[in-house]
Amino acid sequence: MGKRKKSSRKPAGPRKKDPLETNFTCLFCHHDKSVSVRIDRKEGVAQLFCKVCDQRYQEKANNLTEPIDIYSAWIDAADAAERGASLARRPVASSSRPARAPSVGSDEE
Repeated sequence: MGKRKKSSRKPAGPRKKDPLETNFTCLFCHHDKSVSVRIDRKEGVAQLFCKVCDQRYQEKANNLTEPIDIYSAWIDAADAAERGASLARRPVASSSRPARAPSVGSDEE
């Protein structure tokens, strides 16, 4: 009693890669697919802009740069700007103010 003969399978072709998104959600106006990324590889510049609120961002690009990289850099730059602005607006604590120096040679003795 022998085993059944298996039918020959065709070799599987290469997997199809899903194209990466080039339209994203805006951080400022929160509209879906309103932010577009364009990469000019010849000049080495990537531009990101929102079609609704006209927010813009530009960064250097190389041959390996993808639109998601520019979008992530924009998010990081917006977070850094927000942190920098919050540190500048931070109120000064009363304990960190310098104490008044006692006057030397006062006439009230």
